[in-house]
Amino acid sequence: MKVIFLKDVKGKGKKGEIKNVADGYAQNYLLKNNLAIEATPANIKSMEAKKRREIKQKEQEMQEAKNLKGKIDQLTVELTAKAGEGGRLFGSITSKQIAEKLQKDHNIKIDKRKIEMDDAIRSLGYTKIPVKLHPEVTATLTVHVKEQN
Repeated sequence: MKVIFLKDVKGKGKKGEIKNVADGYAQNYLLKNNLAIEATPANIKSMEAKKRREIKQKEQEMQEAKNLKGKIDQLTVELTAKAGEGGRLFGSITSKQIAEKLQKDHNIKIDKRKIEMDDAIRSLGYTKIPVKLHPEVTATLTVHVKEQN
């Protein structure tokens, strides 16, 4: 029996694949547990349409990420913090603070986990921070930390 896999099945097939499997295995396990559907012409057509929609959506997400990269590369986020001698901060600037300031000042919502900081900022001045917008698109945000009066 020909089936279209809806989910990955170890040793048998991956999601979206069309394979020939034993009739009993297909009816008693794959179809019963919604792991696959029978490969009828209508089901094959709907799967192809679904794949095309997914590809189109991924392209759109990629384009949005590139547009956002253009905006972020030109931005400078300014934060203030108390500092001691030599420009060392009392505390630090975290990715959460940067994400909140970006949202508040520039209305750009970015998850703090996408801001890739090895360590928190602990000194005054300009710092360039990579922001992962998409698996293939990384922007560079400039953060300016000023001394609080």
